[in-house]
Amino acid sequence: MKRTSLIITFSLFSILIFSQVNKENEKRACELQASSEYICGLGHGNTLKQASNDALAALSSQISTTVSSDFNYLVNSESNGDDVKESVKVDNIIRTYSHTTLRNAMELVIEDEPNATVLRYIKRSDLDKIFEQRRNKVLEYASNAQKYEKENKVADALSSYYAALALLRSLPDGSDMKIRLGFTEETLLMPLIMKNVNDILNNVEIKTEAIEDDGDERTMIINIQYKGKPATNFNYTYYNGSRRSDICTAKDGTGDISIPKSLSISKLDIHAEYICEDEANYDRELRDVLDNTTPVPFRTAKMKLAKDKEVKAVAANVNTATASVMSAPASLVPSTTMDDSKVSPYLATMQKIELAIRQKSYESIRDCFTAEGYDMFNKLVNYGKAKLLRSPVLQFQENGEEVICRSFPMSFSFSGNRRTFVEDVVFHLTKDGKVCEVAFGLNKPAVDDIMNRGAWSDEARKVMINFLESYKTAYALKRLDYISSIFSNDALIITGSFVKSTGNKEVGPSNIKHVKYTRQTKAQYMKSLKACFASNEYVNIHFADNIIRRSASNPNIYGIQIKQDYYSSSYGDTGYLFLLIDFKDVKAPLIHVRTWQPDKDPNARDGRIGMQDFQL
Repeated sequence: MKRTSLIITFSLFSILIFSQVNKENEKRACELQASSEYICGLGHGNTLKQASNDALAALSSQISTTVSSDFNYLVNSESNGDDVKESVKVDNIIRTYSHTTLRNAMELVIEDEPNATVLRYIKRSDLDKIFEQRRNKVLEYASNAQKYEKENKVADALSSYYAALALLRSLPDGSDMKIRLGFTEETLLMPLIMKNVNDILNNVEIKTEAIEDDGDERTMIINIQYKGKPATNFNYTYYNGSRRSDICTAKDGTGDISIPKSLSISKLDIHAEYICEDEANYDRELRDVLDNTTPVPFRTAKMKLAKDKEVKAVAANVNTATASVMSAPASLVPSTTMDDSKVSPYLATMQKIELAIRQKSYESIRDCFTAEGYDMFNKLVNYGKAKLLRSPVLQFQENGEEVICRSFPMSFSFSGNRRTFVEDVVFHLTKDGKVCEVAFGLNKPAVDDIMNRGAWSDEARKVMINFLESYKTAYALKRLDYISSIFSNDALIITGSFVKSTGNKEVGPSNIKHVKYTRQTKAQYMKSLKACFASNEYVNIHFADNIIRRSASNPNIYGIQIKQDYYSSSYGDTGYLFLLIDFKDVKAPLIHVRTWQPDKDPNARDGRIGMQDFQL
């Protein structure tokens, strides 16, 4: 009886205390709502989370009312004759901040569940802080676009400029925002972006390089130049007689167009794709902005094929394997040449492979491969709808006990996803002329960066290029066994943007508090990768902006920092990859550390995790 009385007494006491807290919070909420120093939003729900989200939406509406007059320029440009109220448009734009800055708004619980009531509020004096993070993101996208433009990365430059423009239009002072370029005076950013996008598009020239007819289909190999040089990348669509095509991604100036033979080439129009859809796949804030603002049209994105009198006609089912043979230029791979007398058996193999690809008679060339090589080749030709672009100019090079043949330009398209990629396919051959490995080649800027490492030997540079090509191809061809073999059993595998100690046996982070790890064991990583491969029609990885360093204490250890664009049929992202690799056995390199971070960390040197962050 005493025990029951104690429980009842304690319960009543708790209710009284909680009731008192509720009254104090309710009083505080009234004071905040009545104060001119605060902007508030009141929310209700069955749970505290529902009430908090409802309060956040109400807070967004109050903020939009406060700043709506500053958005006049955007409201006017968005009108386009529709009947949506201006207040609704501004409110939708302000809601795009709910996933980022507004999440940090202060919160007061007035009543607990099940009839939860929550107040979310900010100081009016802090209103500008809501927009500061987005201003910084605008400047980052614009800065990246300028860098990409200098590197001939047309697709990256256009999409980054457009991302900056979209976010800029979602700022109340967007039309007044300025940027300083070099030592010049500050200039308005919005007209500068518009000018730069149009300048890029006006400096793109597209020519027909070759035409191939196969039945009722015609394939045109196109050459994309930017300011007279091959565009490192370029995204485009075209009218194929019935609809606009899938998005095509050209690489190092090469792309393709497939149309019915009945379609007049004079009616063919090409459209440069500049809207930042890939970036929006992983940037929720950017996605919200794109969904709540109308697209900005650029007339200069509509292009025509430049006239070229020397277009080569190629018959699809005829043996055209007469590719010329040349030593690899120094700008492409290390300058090891082969005597003409040595090239013949490898050239004969590659001629058979070219013909088989064109005729799609893959079984007929099984004897040109090792067992593992044919398995990789079979996966490659089944990686989307594979198509050989033009007769390749082959480049043979000795590489230890192998001969490497570069490169077969091929395009890959996917029925379940509107995307087409161009890849330079590289073949590794044994000394007896059989293909033992196929890989997707790096783009020219990535190769040039490695080749400019003057202090490294040719051997070291070849090993690095070959490894990165094999690595990216393993993900595309879903080679789980190979990926497992290149990771150390005690590998440190991390995703995230902040680091903490993990006590790894082989390597560990060296006192970096600014990064938080989501640690995976090798087994966990391989399990998640297997599930990823099973659920996606394709995976495609592009590398850019690579920084490679060699360990001062161990010349076999290299650290690779590289920007990675990841595409799959269900997901896409861009982030920064770091690999710490041991090349002691060049035939079996081992990855000891793999980290991935979605954004640069302002507290880290150059913003990226690197070799300096780990102790060997």
